[in-house]
Amino acid sequence: MIAVRAWLGAAAVLFVLVGCAGCGGDDGEPVAPVGQASTVDSGAAPAVHGVASLPPSTPTEIAIPKIGARSSLVLLGLNADRTIQVPPVDQPMQAGWYDKAPTPGEVGPAIVLGHVDGNKKPGIFHRLKELVVGDEIAVSRQDGKTAQFKVTHVEQIAKREFPTDKVYGDTQGPELRLITCGGQFDHAAHSYKDNIIVYAALIPPVS
Repeated sequence: MIAVRAWLGAAAVLFVLVGCAGCGGDDGEPVAPVGQASTVDSGAAPAVHGVASLPPSTPTEIAIPKIGARSSLVLLGLNADRTIQVPPVDQPMQAGWYDKAPTPGEVGPAIVLGHVDGNKKPGIFHRLKELVVGDEIAVSRQDGKTAQFKVTHVEQIAKREFPTDKVYGDTQGPELRLITCGGQFDHAAHSYKDNIIVYAALIPPVS
């Protein structure tokens, strides 16, 4: 497990733990990753600020055309021990939105978690590390609007070096974070050693 800090508003700070089950691979031999397992860092593009934010609305679906990923979104809260809930590992193609974070399209970082694998099958975010700056992500919302995001940065980082403030900290505009696991599989710990994190910013709707 790694300790990460989730920001609940401008001043509230909550310390939580993200368990290894949040990345899949906790049921034995992991699915072989797609492509190379080298460190991912796509470089960074500036976030698109000045884009009008959207009012709060629960997200219902995420679609990432570049990697052929599409999933409904379950709501993820906190367990009694203050750990972040994760999508069921026996449903590795299911993604989830952390409901203590902003909704996608609001100012701040919306957080979506997904498995890299589970039950010896690829997960919804199995190909997440293939994303590069400029790729688009669409999040459908209950109000009928679609929040469209463009990737600004992708990184693979050791869990012990998880960039807490960068992921959960306040932002100037509406942003999105996609989080899964990556890197080598630690058989003793039954988890992957790294996290894959995608950063994206809201872009104007297509007119």
